[in-house]
Amino acid sequence: MRIVDCGLRIGSDPVRSRRELSWHELALPIRNPQSTIRNLLLLTLASAPLASQTPRPRARDIGLVVGVLPPGPLDAITDVDGVRVGHTTVTRGDSINTGVTAILPHAGNIFREKVPAAVVVGNGFGKLAGSTQVNELGELESPIVLTCTLCVPRAADAVLTYLLGLPGNADVRSANPVVAETNDGFLNDIRARAITAEDVLGAIRSAAPGRVAEGAVGAGRGTVAFGWKGGIGTASRRLPRTLGGWTVGALVQSNFGGVLTIGGAPVGRELGQYYLKDLGAQHAAPLHPTADGSVIIVVATDAPLDHRQLERLGRRALAGLARTGSSMSNGSGDYVIAFSTATVPDAPRRPPSPARPPAGAERPAAEPVVRLIDTVAVVANDAMSPLFQAVIEATEEAIYNSLLRAVSVRGYRGTVSALPVDSTIAVLKRFGVIRP
Repeated sequence: MRIVDCGLRIGSDPVRSRRELSWHELALPIRNPQSTIRNLLLLTLASAPLASQTPRPRARDIGLVVGVLPPGPLDAITDVDGVRVGHTTVTRGDSINTGVTAILPHAGNIFREKVPAAVVVGNGFGKLAGSTQVNELGELESPIVLTCTLCVPRAADAVLTYLLGLPGNADVRSANPVVAETNDGFLNDIRARAITAEDVLGAIRSAAPGRVAEGAVGAGRGTVAFGWKGGIGTASRRLPRTLGGWTVGALVQSNFGGVLTIGGAPVGRELGQYYLKDLGAQHAAPLHPTADGSVIIVVATDAPLDHRQLERLGRRALAGLARTGSSMSNGSGDYVIAFSTATVPDAPRRPPSPARPPAGAERPAAEPVVRLIDTVAVVANDAMSPLFQAVIEATEEAIYNSLLRAVSVRGYRGTVSALPVDSTIAVLKRFGVIRP
């Protein structure tokens, strides 16, 4: 049986998880009715924290203010006018914890109404489909889809289905789906490749403006960050009118490691979970803190930027990532996909010239006039620095939101706990990041 409701797909799991440490370690051997009742009680108590977790705060809810620039009304990537986000969360038993997150620059036909874009690589241990054409042509012609590593080909095929099916695209013979990934193989049986075309299309078609679900949803369902539960996070910054009045938004899929630092406070170190903590030790925790993993950072802005400037903006997003304590390690795939929604004049391409007709044959009608040169107004280089500050702050806060909003998840190889909010607040107060 499979239930699809509001982007959440849940189904029966024909194959039980190969590793269910939390269940087997708690359950006692069933030898008599009394022990059976005791086991059931223990299992119920053990599962209660995961099943009835209360909504968790965002950074600003706990008094954590990142940087100096104000956020947009939603403090989300959707503060950039026109941007839409959709999720499909896929869970099945304990073994499947994965999903899809789709980001659309606008509500129109993205293939026909392309937007300026750039892809920036921090560390290239990843499988970002479509990146070379984005950087060659400097434009985005598909939704941006985030998912799990082994689901990229299926997701890309589904994006093609979406693009080819849009009204006005009947003559399309080439399209460039952009699909990014992180590896959720600890909480998710990633080899099952549980994502379907319907999951991808559901995320795209449900994408909407407004508030964005964060934490263990969509492509963030099975991710792990700094040894705690990671996920989807978002934030935004709006420049004052004197600096252009533009908005910059960021959305992250956090699945990386390092030494968690929040607002300069060494939270990971103070909570005893960080990369290289056990250097020289002969044993490790079940989920040994690692610097490997990946992060995808999607940056949107309504500032009129071209490909070159979006590359510059994307590189600064990596500065926001670094502020959180990321090591951008050898085994990490750290990517930024940046785009601008500012109106850019369409530039029709000159169609191929027809073959010369035979002598005496009727000549075809003259080709329509095609614009060969575009003049596009973009932000001056001297005005870029405030945008750089905005993307650094938005990225940093989006990562904190991905951690704070995520709930604990029991999965394929074990359970990943959510970042402990009370303990984190205590550390932030002790280091003066938030007021007591």
